[in-house]
Amino acid sequence: MIPQSTIDRIIDAANIVDVVSDYVKLRRTGASYKGLCPFHDDKTPSFSVSPARGVCKCFSCGKGGNAVHFMMEVEQVPYVEALRLLAKKYGIPVEEEKMTDEQRQRMDERESMFAINEWASKYFSQTMQNNPDGRAIGLAYFRSRGFRDDIIAKFKLGFCLDSPNAMSDEAKKKGYQEKYLVNTGLCGKRDNGSIYDRFRGRAIFPWLNVSGKVVAFGGRVLDARTKGVNQKYVNSPDSLIYHKANELYGIFQAKKQIAKEDLVYMVEGYTDVLAMHQCGIENVVANSGTALNEAQIRLLHRFTNNITLLYDGDEAGIHAATRSTDMLLAEGMNVRILLLPDGDDPDSFSRKHNAEEFKAYVDAHQTDFILFKTNLLMKDSQRDPIKFAKMTEDILKSIAVIPDEIIRSTYVHECAEILNRDEALLLRNANKNRIAILENLKKEAQREREREERLSKLSEAERVQEEEQEATGNIETTPAVEPIEPINQTPSPIISTPLQLKEESSERFIGLERMMMTLITRYGEKDIQGVDAEGNDTHISLVEFVHNDLLFDGIKLRSPLYTKMLSQTIQHVHDEGFIASKFLLNNQDVEISREAADLVEDRYQLSKTYQMTQSEEDMSVPYLERLLLDYKNAIVEEELKKCNADLTRPEVKNNAEKMMETLRRINELSGVRRNLAKLLGDRVMVK
Repeated sequence: MIPQSTIDRIIDAANIVDVVSDYVKLRRTGASYKGLCPFHDDKTPSFSVSPARGVCKCFSCGKGGNAVHFMMEVEQVPYVEALRLLAKKYGIPVEEEKMTDEQRQRMDERESMFAINEWASKYFSQTMQNNPDGRAIGLAYFRSRGFRDDIIAKFKLGFCLDSPNAMSDEAKKKGYQEKYLVNTGLCGKRDNGSIYDRFRGRAIFPWLNVSGKVVAFGGRVLDARTKGVNQKYVNSPDSLIYHKANELYGIFQAKKQIAKEDLVYMVEGYTDVLAMHQCGIENVVANSGTALNEAQIRLLHRFTNNITLLYDGDEAGIHAATRSTDMLLAEGMNVRILLLPDGDDPDSFSRKHNAEEFKAYVDAHQTDFILFKTNLLMKDSQRDPIKFAKMTEDILKSIAVIPDEIIRSTYVHECAEILNRDEALLLRNANKNRIAILENLKKEAQREREREERLSKLSEAERVQEEEQEATGNIETTPAVEPIEPINQTPSPIISTPLQLKEESSERFIGLERMMMTLITRYGEKDIQGVDAEGNDTHISLVEFVHNDLLFDGIKLRSPLYTKMLSQTIQHVHDEGFIASKFLLNNQDVEISREAADLVEDRYQLSKTYQMTQSEEDMSVPYLERLLLDYKNAIVEEELKKCNADLTRPEVKNNAEKMMETLRRINELSGVRRNLAKLLGDRVMVK
């Protein structure tokens, strides 16, 4: 377990804007920042980041919290692992004991796979730098391709010795389990059960995900050995931590520059990415020859709306340029195409030019995709009317996927001029295609709703099995503590008899408790002047005022979460430098810290019942006093309803003693309600 002092250092150092910016391109809007939500398919920025509060929140899907919660959600890791990631980002050492074999076996499977991949990446790199064969073969290969040492280090390039088990034997010596060598794809398994190093004799290209964790590897046979080899490249298979369809090579090294330039270049291969970085173009990623899919496009869309596809100028490059582009357009991205001169690919072209020359060439020769496609297809079908009509329909289908109506109409206008066709006719056809797309989206949404409804009826185990959810680790939580005794304080004796409270929570009570806890979270440490039992002036914190007031009247909060939050806050209110919001936001109980993040969010308004003419903090005490009275009044009204209902029950109506007892209780509660009415004025109507 990480010491609390270290946790505090990590959370204090973690700038929420800095952390989120590693995954989302943010734009300042007043005192906060906005961007596309990384947790759902977000077309318009709904993800808000508040640097003043230190929290983030999506006002569409509801996900967010502080920096730790964000890392937990975006990386799908448990609390402690999220802390480790932040500690690594900010250079904070985390004191952790060396794992025993037993502890290593208990590690969460995802963590174990990440750990062994990280070790393997270092092993491949050190092998290439320090082993004689590694230097003579692996390092010599990368240098023969012209890559500098800083680029080799930046992309963690390495080499796997041409031995069946050199890497796996070393991993076992370090205590890593064989099953994780197989599950990550570092090793293959023979029919007889023995394992072998998958990447033996190959140059190694590690795949880093958007947060910089090694998720997979690509291995290339060296140039001198490619003859007669079936597979020039070998890649890690899909696993618990790696799905090739969701990853892009170079995204970690490129993401900051993509956001800065508001543009991403898309290339096909590893060396294309390396060469462009070496020439000074860093906002580049590769899809490694596969067609882009929605997950990869959404990943890019977090950082920019603009993408330029770089391909060879040959027929294969032209074909590649037309794949997956409709999905890019549907995501709302601006797509441009650049076909390089014949005989050049991004690797060779970038070696001939510096960054300024490269960008100048791109600016001069890149073409908007719709116009590129129109001109390309028109050349192929000019003398064939049927082919020309099909080509026109194909272009209009691409235009139809674009979400923005103005952009669609602009493209239709441009295409009408290029194709020499009636613009109104083309627009009608584009709109027809658009309607069909929207209908399909509605059907998909309906199917998804039906799926969610069906899953909701399954048991947790059945749902996990059906969705094949990724395993997650247990989250360490701080145990609830018992309430401490109240300090000397004399609240008004409004409720003098114990209330027989119902266990179930109603929306009204939870709403009042939420407002109460909002004030405690924001101003719990605020000093309040009061009077003790002897009539002397005394000072008490706002949270103690609430705790003692409820305790005096024998009231317990109905929400288990708010009960836990109040209890822990009371336990620590006298800690040196205590600040309620910081304590609750940084709480190791993730349920508490996530709720606190919601409660401190500026968009959460306390209530419209009271028109505050002063600041919220200045009015927090009188507001809280009235809130407590409202809460007690709600309890009394519920108890009165119960008693009145009891009078109609046969077992009470036919029993004089029970009838008198119930009437006496109604009389007592009516007196309490009158007292509350006097304090609340005409807000309570006494019947």
